[in-house]
Amino acid sequence: MDVTEDNQPTPDGELALKLIPNRSDTNTHGDISGGWVVAHMDHAAESVASRIAHGRIANVALESVVFLSPIRIGAAVCFYTKLLDIGSSSIRIGIEVWTQNPNEKARRKVVDAVFVYVAIDESGRIRKVPR
Repeated sequence: MDVTEDNQPTPDGELALKLIPNRSDTNTHGDISGGWVVAHMDHAAESVASRIAHGRIANVALESVVFLSPIRIGAAVCFYTKLLDIGSSSIRIGIEVWTQNPNEKARRKVVDAVFVYVAIDESGRIRKVPR
Protein backbone atom coordinates (compact mmCIF):
# COMPACT_ATOMS: atom_id res chain seq x y z
CA MET A 1 0.00 0.00 0.00
CA ASP A 2 1.34 3.39 -0.99
CA VAL A 3 0.70 6.69 0.78
CA THR A 4 -0.07 10.12 -0.74
CA GLU A 5 1.54 13.40 0.27
CA ASP A 6 -1.30 14.07 2.72
CA ASN A 7 -0.57 10.69 4.38
CA GLN A 8 -3.63 8.93 2.90
CA PRO A 9 -3.17 5.28 1.90
CA THR A 10 -3.51 4.42 -1.79
CA PRO A 11 -4.06 1.12 -3.61
CA ASP A 12 -1.13 -0.98 -4.77
CA GLY A 13 -1.69 -2.15 -8.34
CA GLU A 14 -3.78 -1.22 -11.36
CA LEU A 15 -7.52 -0.68 -11.33
CA ALA A 16 -8.97 -3.78 -13.02
CA LEU A 17 -12.67 -3.50 -12.12
CA LYS A 18 -15.02 -0.99 -10.50
CA LEU A 19 -18.58 -1.87 -9.42
CA ILE A 20 -21.38 -0.59 -7.24
CA PRO A 21 -23.14 -3.54 -5.59
CA ASN A 22 -26.85 -3.46 -4.81
CA ARG A 23 -29.23 -4.98 -2.27
CA SER A 24 -29.29 -8.38 -3.99
CA ASP A 25 -25.53 -8.67 -3.28
CA THR A 26 -25.92 -8.46 0.52
CA ASN A 27 -25.74 -11.04 3.28
CA THR A 28 -28.30 -11.40 6.08
CA HIS A 29 -26.73 -8.47 7.96
CA GLY A 30 -27.03 -6.01 5.08
CA ASP A 31 -23.33 -5.96 4.17
CA ILE A 32 -22.02 -7.04 0.78
CA SER A 33 -21.55 -10.81 0.69
CA GLY A 34 -18.01 -12.17 0.89
CA GLY A 35 -18.90 -14.55 -1.94
CA TRP A 36 -19.80 -11.61 -4.17
CA VAL A 37 -16.46 -9.97 -3.40
CA VAL A 38 -14.40 -13.14 -4.02
CA ALA A 39 -16.20 -13.84 -7.31
CA HIS A 40 -15.40 -10.35 -8.58
CA MET A 41 -11.80 -10.55 -7.33
CA ASP A 42 -11.50 -13.73 -9.42
CA HIS A 43 -12.85 -11.91 -12.50
CA ALA A 44 -10.42 -9.03 -12.04
CA ALA A 45 -7.37 -11.24 -11.47
CA GLU A 46 -8.41 -13.72 -14.16
CA SER A 47 -8.33 -11.02 -16.83
CA VAL A 48 -4.73 -10.17 -15.90
CA ALA A 49 -3.62 -13.82 -15.73
CA SER A 50 -5.29 -14.66 -19.04
CA ARG A 51 -3.54 -11.77 -20.77
CA ILE A 52 -0.16 -12.88 -19.36
CA ALA A 53 -0.78 -16.54 -20.28
CA HIS A 54 -1.97 -15.59 -23.78
CA GLY A 55 -5.06 -17.71 -23.39
CA ARG A 56 -6.93 -20.03 -21.12
CA ILE A 57 -6.15 -20.20 -17.41
CA ALA A 58 -7.60 -21.85 -14.32
CA ASN A 59 -7.70 -20.62 -10.73
CA VAL A 60 -5.90 -23.25 -8.64
CA ALA A 61 -5.48 -21.52 -5.28
CA LEU A 62 -6.50 -18.64 -3.11
CA GLU A 63 -3.28 -18.30 -1.14
CA SER A 64 -4.87 -15.76 1.12
CA VAL A 65 -8.04 -13.73 1.40
CA VAL A 66 -8.20 -11.30 4.31
CA PHE A 67 -11.41 -9.36 4.87
CA LEU A 68 -10.49 -6.16 6.70
CA SER A 69 -13.80 -4.34 6.85
CA PRO A 70 -17.43 -4.80 5.75
CA ILE A 71 -18.64 -3.26 2.50
CA ARG A 72 -21.86 -1.24 2.66
CA ILE A 73 -24.49 -0.87 -0.05
CA GLY A 74 -23.87 2.13 -2.28
CA ALA A 75 -20.08 2.10 -1.94
CA ALA A 76 -18.02 2.06 -5.11
CA VAL A 77 -15.96 -1.15 -4.96
CA CYS A 78 -12.62 -1.01 -6.78
CA PHE A 79 -10.48 -4.08 -7.51
CA TYR A 80 -6.75 -3.45 -7.97
CA THR A 81 -4.47 -6.17 -9.32
CA LYS A 82 -0.72 -6.57 -9.25
CA LEU A 83 1.41 -9.28 -10.83
CA LEU A 84 3.44 -10.93 -8.07
CA ASP A 85 5.16 -13.82 -9.84
CA ILE A 86 5.25 -15.87 -13.03
CA GLY A 87 6.35 -19.50 -12.74
CA SER A 88 6.78 -21.97 -15.57
CA SER A 89 3.01 -22.57 -15.73
CA SER A 90 1.63 -20.49 -12.84
CA ILE A 91 0.81 -16.84 -12.29
CA ARG A 92 0.36 -15.21 -8.85
CA ILE A 93 -1.80 -12.10 -8.70
CA GLY A 94 -2.16 -9.80 -5.70
CA ILE A 95 -5.59 -8.21 -5.32
CA GLU A 96 -6.62 -5.28 -3.17
CA VAL A 97 -10.25 -4.25 -2.86
CA TRP A 98 -10.95 -0.65 -1.89
CA THR A 99 -14.24 1.13 -1.31
CA GLN A 100 -15.40 4.69 -1.32
CA ASN A 101 -18.72 5.52 0.25
CA PRO A 102 -20.78 8.10 -1.66
CA ASN A 103 -20.71 10.66 1.17
CA GLU A 104 -17.02 10.26 2.10
CA LYS A 105 -13.87 11.47 0.40
CA ALA A 106 -11.46 8.88 1.81
CA ARG A 107 -11.05 5.42 0.30
CA ARG A 108 -10.78 2.35 2.49
CA LYS A 109 -8.99 -0.94 1.88
CA VAL A 110 -11.44 -3.75 2.65
CA VAL A 111 -9.85 -6.95 1.27
CA ASP A 112 -6.31 -8.15 0.58
CA ALA A 113 -5.75 -11.38 -1.35
CA VAL A 114 -3.42 -13.50 -3.48
CA PHE A 115 -4.85 -15.73 -6.24
CA VAL A 116 -2.87 -18.33 -8.21
CA TYR A 117 -3.70 -19.39 -11.76
CA VAL A 118 -2.17 -21.92 -14.14
CA ALA A 119 -2.09 -21.71 -17.91
CA ILE A 120 -4.06 -24.53 -19.52
CA ASP A 121 -4.55 -25.73 -23.09
CA GLU A 122 -7.87 -26.41 -24.84
CA SER A 123 -7.99 -29.90 -23.27
CA GLY A 124 -7.56 -28.47 -19.78
CA ARG A 125 -3.97 -29.69 -19.38
CA ILE A 126 -1.38 -27.46 -17.76
CA ARG A 127 0.92 -25.69 -20.22
CA LYS A 128 3.85 -23.30 -19.95
CA VAL A 129 3.31 -19.56 -19.65
CA PRO A 130 4.83 -17.91 -22.75
CA ARG A 131 7.79 -15.65 -22.05
